[in-house]
Amino acid sequence: MTAMAEHAVQMSVEEFERLAKLVEKESDAVRLEFIHGRIGIKGMTDGDHSEIIRWLQERCMRVQTDLWLYAGGELGLQVEQYRKGRAKPDAVLAPKGTFAGQGDWACPERVLMTVEVTSYDSDTDRRDRKEKPAAYAAAGIPLYLLIDRGDCTITVHSVPMPDGYRYAQVMKFGARLALPDPVGIEFDTDELKDYVR
Repeated sequence: MTAMAEHAVQMSVEEFERLAKLVEKESDAVRLEFIHGRIGIKGMTDGDHSEIIRWLQERCMRVQTDLWLYAGGELGLQVEQYRKGRAKPDAVLAPKGTFAGQGDWACPERVLMTVEVTSYDSDTDRRDRKEKPAAYAAAGIPLYLLIDRGDCTITVHSVPMPDGYRYAQVMKFGARLALPDPVGIEFDTDELKDYVR
């Protein structure tokens, strides 16, 4: 994120949506988010980031054929209480067809899990480890999976509450990951060690 994201901006969700549409129309490299009244800039991902999403997509699809891992950070979700925030998760697990007919910022009602893979920027701590879990929990999304390349851990956040997730299970890359219901799948995470600097 840039210095612009460090200041709270007084704008409505509608104004943000118009701004985001303009910015993203002009640049494929920048995606905007609006969390806790703050505009955030989500930049381009690197190759390892993309491989992590591919790795997760393969595992989810092997077990849950009625679900799809929507990847790439292009899907916008209405988050926070009263859907006043806007986020672009790195991936979203939901039943196939969930987003048909929805606009740029979809309702998260049928989303089972959001996924973020940390970046190597200065804002990842605030954005991915603090703001996003609070926003996703307030929106009622059952699970938030944080794949943290900074400390080689995976955190499974579960049981959403209005002020955050009740539980956060942290494990090192290489451990066996068990995603609780409503996802209910488990797999090894050893391959993730190949995708960190």
